Amino acid sequence: MTLLPTSLRSAGLCALLAAQVFTAQMVLVQPAQAGAIERACRSSDRSAVSPSLCRCIQKVANVQLTSSERKTVSRWFGDPHQAQVVRQSSNHRDEQLWQRYKLFGDTAAKICG
Repeated sequence: MTLLPTSLRSAGLCALLAAQVFTAQMVLVQPAQAGAIERACRSSDRSAVSPSLCRCIQKVANVQLTSSERKTVSRWFGDPHQAQVVRQSSNHRDEQLWQRYKLFGDTAAKICG
C-alpha cells in the first residue's frame, strides 16, 4: 500500500468532504424549494397524488395565483371546508379569489391532467 504525501491526502479528504456536503445540501434543499401547493399536494392523502403531478400543479399556480393566494389555497388541501367558506362568501376579495382559483383549477386540469 502506497501512502500519498500529506498534502495530497489532505486535498483528497477536502474534496471528499466537499462532495459529501454538496450532496447533503442538494438533498436537504430540494424539498424546501417546493412551493406551498406542491408540499400540500404531496402530503395529501389523495390516491392520484404523484410528485410529478404536484410539481405540475405548483407550476400552474406560480403563473396564475399570487404568493398570498397560493398560501391560502395550499391550506385547502388540509381543510377543504375553507374552500367552501370562500366560495360561498359575499366578500369581494373572496369572490375574486374563488374566480382565480377556478381558472387555476381548470388550467391545471388541462395541463397536468
